[in-house]
Amino acid sequence: MTNLSSPFRGTGGVGVGFLLTFIGAVLFSTKAIIVKKAFADTPIDALTLLALRMIFSLPFFIAAALLAETRGRQPMSRKEWIAVIFLGLIGHYLSSFLDFYGLQYISAGLERLILFLYPSFTVLINAMVFRQKINRIQIWALILTYAGIALAYIGELNFERENPNFILGSLLVFGCAITYSIHVAGSGRIIPKIGATRFTAYAMLSSTVGILIHFAFSGKSNLGGAIQEYVWYGLLLAVIATVIPGFLLSNGMKRIGSNNVAIISSIGPVSTILQAHFILGEPILTVQLIGTALVIAGVLLIGWRGHENLPEK
Repeated sequence: MTNLSSPFRGTGGVGVGFLLTFIGAVLFSTKAIIVKKAFADTPIDALTLLALRMIFSLPFFIAAALLAETRGRQPMSRKEWIAVIFLGLIGHYLSSFLDFYGLQYISAGLERLILFLYPSFTVLINAMVFRQKINRIQIWALILTYAGIALAYIGELNFERENPNFILGSLLVFGCAITYSIHVAGSGRIIPKIGATRFTAYAMLSSTVGILIHFAFSGKSNLGGAIQEYVWYGLLLAVIATVIPGFLLSNGMKRIGSNNVAIISSIGPVSTILQAHFILGEPILTVQLIGTALVIAGVLLIGWRGHENLPEK
């Protein structure tokens, strides 16, 4: 038993942070599947679906915010409020908006490939802006995970080149990867100051306000009907693909830092391959299986050596 648990021992909750991040990344990967399923089965548009997602998430984040304020933490400064609101808007409103619209034009598999460029963006932001050194373990983990992702989706890329909306959808999701990497890098700095629960609650609340304002000014008036007709899609997106993984990843980031969260989250595309196969009927190719093995190897490398990559206190 000692040998089995040895990769995750040490102070700072590295093992717990690894597991929270892993589970959160897998749950987040269900988002693309749910969105593609909604688009395939119903005439719902991207903005309405996004609004439903946030409406059903709203009670959870209000409750989390109230709970966080009962813990007697020091009040947030104006600078911290600005940072939380900015990171919420860019990381959950703008990113989600770009992602949902991109998913109208490309497959779930290709969306995962492009979106999971964000770990490298996050590492570069941390290195250039916050002067955080990229260590050798992280470099090897990035090499393994990105090599795996490239192999896993080579077949999907060949199919998608025939899509007339390939460039538009790809650019939308690419923009999502950039904005989300800014969110991940920034939240890794502010979460240790204000707490993971408080950050997640207020960041998501700010993004919800942004999305609902956007919806209100979009001229759409079918939200009431959509709630009745598409209630399960909204609930699934809210609970399984938003609320639970949001808190898991924020708490994981508190324990192991944003660089490691970004790299471990690369397991998401592997999860998407399997879900897309069994739920959407997308094929699994040999190169996808090889890529899966490489991504898992990269994730396990982070879990094994995670105690060397703890964020500075």
